[in-house]
Amino acid sequence: MTWTRRVRSRAREWRTARIEWKAEHERWKAEHERFKAAQRAAGKKGGVPDVDRPGPPPTGFALLPWLLMGMGAFSNLLQGKTPNPLIGGLGLLAFNSLYIYVTFRSFEREKREAVSTRVALLLMGLVTTGLALGYGGSWLFFFPLLGLATGAALRGPWLGRTGVLLAAYAGAISGVRDGSDAVNIAYGTFLSSMVTAAILGLSEAVRELRTAREELARRAVEKERLRFSRDLHDLLGHTLSVIVVKSEAARRLAPRNMDAALGQIADIESVGRQALTEIREAVTGYREGSLATELTRARSALSAASVKPVVRQSGEPLDPQTEALLGWVVREAVTNVVRHSDASRCEITVESGAEQARLTVTDNGTGTGKPAGRPQQGIGGTGLKGLTERLAAAGGSLTAGPSLRGGFTVTAELPVESDRLTKEAVTTAPRAS
Repeated sequence: MTWTRRVRSRAREWRTARIEWKAEHERWKAEHERFKAAQRAAGKKGGVPDVDRPGPPPTGFALLPWLLMGMGAFSNLLQGKTPNPLIGGLGLLAFNSLYIYVTFRSFEREKREAVSTRVALLLMGLVTTGLALGYGGSWLFFFPLLGLATGAALRGPWLGRTGVLLAAYAGAISGVRDGSDAVNIAYGTFLSSMVTAAILGLSEAVRELRTAREELARRAVEKERLRFSRDLHDLLGHTLSVIVVKSEAARRLAPRNMDAALGQIADIESVGRQALTEIREAVTGYREGSLATELTRARSALSAASVKPVVRQSGEPLDPQTEALLGWVVREAVTNVVRHSDASRCEITVESGAEQARLTVTDNGTGTGKPAGRPQQGIGGTGLKGLTERLAAAGGSLTAGPSLRGGFTVTAELPVESDRLTKEAVTTAPRAS
């Protein structure tokens, strides 16, 4: 019963291996068709295809043709030139079976390094030794096949030592049996093991590099998607909040002051048009913020929400990239004041020195619902978390939280000398070449 279970288990393994090989072959065919299509398209344009040529699927079928080296022994067996043909036939069958088993398992790291593969390789060596000592002649060519299987199954620092020892062993056995052909057998065994290991190792490295490149491309796409969603949140969150606030102001003013209500409606139109422009620029990747523009919008949005704006600027002029980052902070902080704070006053302070620029946005509201305490780095919603990542990429920091005097405080600090880093943090997409 145990024997039949083992046979069934082995049969299931072979069926699974066959299914996996067919799936791998279908993927290779699809990649090959994609490469041919890219090659045709590139040929029409006079360029080169932007898709790499796919190599053949990595399976043991690539090593099966080398079994033809044993055709001489098989021919002698059929012609009756081999004494004890039953033993020779069983030995040939055992060697071929072990060779197929080892080579097919050599293309997967887990199976290649398994104990069963090492045992099968050792049994191959014993069978090869017995056939070589018993028959000699063309049966000695099983040693290069043993070297090929060894090169396919082994990796790492022991490969070279094993190849040298196996070649010396094959030469010694050949010398004992036939003498004259020992050097050729030893050289063929060493060459087959080293060349096979080099080719398969290089092929495996290429596959790993291709997989790593695909993973990097996938992560780059995810990063760009996250960046774009963050930009849209920063753009539309502020703009829609301003539109909502001004719409409410227009509704309140309309019954008693139509001119003032029309002014709010005109502001809504202006904000909407500006939002369309910014979204188009965000999509094409050429948007850079302006601190002065954001401060002007902040005054307008706060005034429309019945919040008194107080803006103070002091210090040296800032470079455009630092201004762009601080403009994002002003946009997000003021949006939070308008939507959540229930404040009557908001102070925006910009201080720039020789080494550092500092922006503080403080309100006197109660919208956070949290007890007063020390502001913490990176707290807040999606917008503040995204800004924390932006400023960290530029070597700066963002702290936000309830202040000791009540209300909420957002503080951004940026090193002035980090021009290159801030430019990388602000850039929303690569410029078209």
